[in-house]
Formats: sequence, structure tokens, C-alpha cells
Amino acid sequence: MEQLLAEGRRDAGLDRAGAAETGDMADPAESLTAEQGDDAITAGLEIRLNAIARAEQRLREGTYGRSLRSGKVIPDERLEADPAAELTVEEAAGSA
Repeated sequence: MEQLLAEGRRDAGLDRAGAAETGDMADPAESLTAEQGDDAITAGLEIRLNAIARAEQRLREGTYGRSLRSGKVIPDERLEADPAAELTVEEAAGSA
């Protein structure tokens, strides 16, 4: 995950550097679109990495597998699908 994040940041930097170069008659929208895509991917990876770090902290504290909101047990199936889950499915859907 950390490697993907570093690569995304590097790619975004390369896109920005390419956009700053002069003399290329390429469509500037193409570079901007690439930058925005890289930024979106990087932001998503940062969010996921932070969620994993919080899950690791809950493991150390002995609270992993319990909802942050209610304290209810998060079913194993949910944790298998998303080991960083912080809420039950119902809570995440907004119905609990």
C-alpha cells in the first residue's frame, strides 16, 4: 500500500512537471486530466492506509473487531472482506 502511494505521488509529480514544460503543442487538458486522476488515486490510497493504521492500533489495544460507534462485534465475514472495517454493515449503511 505504501509503495502504491509513493508511486502515485511520483506519477503526479511527473504529470505536473510535464505540464510545466513549454514547446509541446499537446492538449493541456490531457495533462490536467492525468494529474487529477493521479491525485484521486493518491487520496484514496492515503485514506486506505490511514484506515489500516487505525485497524493495527485497535489490534494493539485489543478492540479490533468491534464497532467504533456502538461497540458491537463486527462479523468475521465483514472483517474478511475489509480487515480495516470500523463499523458494522448496518452502521456503515446509516441504518443503525
